[in-house]
Formats: sequence, C-alpha cells, structure tokens
Amino acid sequence: MDMTISFPGGVAVQADYKGFSILSDQPESNGGRNQAPSPFDLFLASLGNCAGFFALRFCQQRDIDTTGLRLTLTTERDAEKHRLARVAITIHLPEGFPDKYRAAIIKATDQCAVKRAILDPPAFEVTTA
Repeated sequence: MDMTISFPGGVAVQADYKGFSILSDQPESNGGRNQAPSPFDLFLASLGNCAGFFALRFCQQRDIDTTGLRLTLTTERDAEKHRLARVAITIHLPEGFPDKYRAAIIKATDQCAVKRAILDPPAFEVTTA
C-alpha cells in the first residue's frame, strides 16, 4: 500500500495512509505555523508509541494491571554533528508490578519494530515521476 504525501499550505506536510491523515508542520521559527508536530517529533513519537505498545501487550498478556504504566523517552543531541546521539526509554512500572518480570518487560519493550528498522535500516531510493 502506498503512502501519499501532500502539501496543504505553508510548510505543512500531510501523509495519507491506510485511511489516516497525519499532519506535520514546522515551528514558527522555521517558517511554519506550529499547527502540528514536526516530522522529527513524529519520528520520536513513533519510537515511543511502538515501545509503549510492546510494554502494554507484555502486561496485558500476563494479566498485570496497567494502571500507572507509562514510558518516558529522553533524547540527547550531538551538537557538533547536528544529529540525535541517544534515545533513552524509561518504563515506569505500575504499582505491584512483579519483580520477576522486570528484565522481561525491558526485553519485550526492546523489540519495538521502529527501533529495529533503525538498527537494521532499509535501503532508501528517491526517484521522480
């Protein structure tokens, strides 16, 4: 299935895929209207959402109460190289989470498909039509 990218105005960019529309924009300081997350912010959210799904499913499959379960994603930038240098994901476990599963939920969360695509990147090709 193809994803269609269009330009609704200003520097906003919209991706339409599987019946969903995903809007991105730039901050005002970069010529945008700040009406939606930037593409890079969506990338980080994709990492966090993917990791969160794996943590959530881990608990659900073991009937562990997920009240209070959350993840935080912290990034560090390499100012010299102008790139992302580190992404740290912290799993905040729900109260009463069984100690015997602490290492296992980390391993499960680490299986995030978005992260795996970064670690073993696909080939990219840009053409014109």
